[in-house]
Amino acid sequence: MTRRALVTGASSGIGEATARALRASGWDVVAVARRADRLEALESETGAVAFAADLTSTADIEALTAWLEETGPLHAFVQVAGGARGTDRVEDGDLEDWQWMFDVNVLSSQRLVAALLPLLRRAATGGGHADTVFVTSTAAQTAYPGGAGYNAAKAAQSMLVHALRLELNGEPIRVVEVAPGMVYTEEFTLNRLRGDRNAAEKVYQDVEAPLTAGDVADVIAYALNAPGHVNLDLITMRPVAQSAQHLLARGPLRPRSAE
Repeated sequence: MTRRALVTGASSGIGEATARALRASGWDVVAVARRADRLEALESETGAVAFAADLTSTADIEALTAWLEETGPLHAFVQVAGGARGTDRVEDGDLEDWQWMFDVNVLSSQRLVAALLPLLRRAATGGGHADTVFVTSTAAQTAYPGGAGYNAAKAAQSMLVHALRLELNGEPIRVVEVAPGMVYTEEFTLNRLRGDRNAAEKVYQDVEAPLTAGDVADVIAYALNAPGHVNLDLITMRPVAQSAQHLLARGPLRPRSAE
């Protein structure tokens, strides 16, 4: 039986790459994002089924859930949608930005879990197991100056994932968290810095081989394609140049001289 996964944030970056990776490994994929035009292009290229929805909208999630129930089983969902806004200090934090980050990272995850768990349970009854995957961030693990709003939102999302895993103990539903460090994508940092392309490029300047969206997607696909009794609770992944959240090498990576 072909398994079906829902992938959010599928119009760009990690979400789009995940939809492509799962299609390449034989999954049926429902690709969800707000931008219908990008989803339609993905659908024509990969065969993933496009569904435009805003995951901060209860009505949109209800419509998505009803459509999924009508069109077949759901074996997995991958929550990639999220994002960061601003680099404010705590004392200067823009409350609208902080609220937005909590909505798109945390509350959208809770809405999806509440809506989709009944479908996953139904699929697990007939297919052995079901899966949830959440893309958080190393920002959930380590704070940094100017990152407090995003740190807080991603830490809250990570705690949601940890609690969900405990609450589903005894059910054949895997709960996987993937926490990437520096990933170079076309939009994440650009959006965070309000379209300032020069500032966004400086974030990655002289960093040898930051992670790509495809790198993260490959890890997600591996977790979903692993045997059903294997749960990869937390996968923290960084480029070699980033040894920790605060320790980033700029310039070529080369062995230290043996002399």
